[in-house]
Amino acid sequence: MGMLAGSFYDEQELLSQLKAGNKMAFARLYELHSRPLYLNLLKLLKTEQGAEEMLQSIFFILWEKRETIKINHSIRGYLFRIAENKVHDFFRKLKRDRKLYNHIMEITCREYEDVEIKFLHREETALLNKAIENLPPQRKEVFYLCKVEGK
Repeated sequence: MGMLAGSFYDEQELLSQLKAGNKMAFARLYELHSRPLYLNLLKLLKTEQGAEEMLQSIFFILWEKRETIKINHSIRGYLFRIAENKVHDFFRKLKRDRKLYNHIMEITCREYEDVEIKFLHREETALLNKAIENLPPQRKEVFYLCKVEGK
């Protein structure tokens, strides 16, 4: 009997071969499910590299957990559920990191404002500019983001 992509029997057959460590079964599952998964990830993550990396990690999980996998409905559904969880985790982490990034920028900008106020009160703008020029490149960039771009 030929392997039809949509057939439940073939899915179960592929799954049992995968559980036994059959690399051909794994390759066939990749062939069947990677494109729709990738397109879905691309829609959610908006970058090809991000979608590609996450796709690889989803199939890595499938291979790593092959012996203990429990799939009640379809392999496709199982893979999409892993993808959904990974995307959710990704955005949660990004939000956390963004909060941290914003917090650091806020503190740093406040520090620069304090320094600037002290200098401006003494009307020594030239000295301030000279001090800015002597900052390490990264701190100088942060300063310009704070002052010039108002971030």
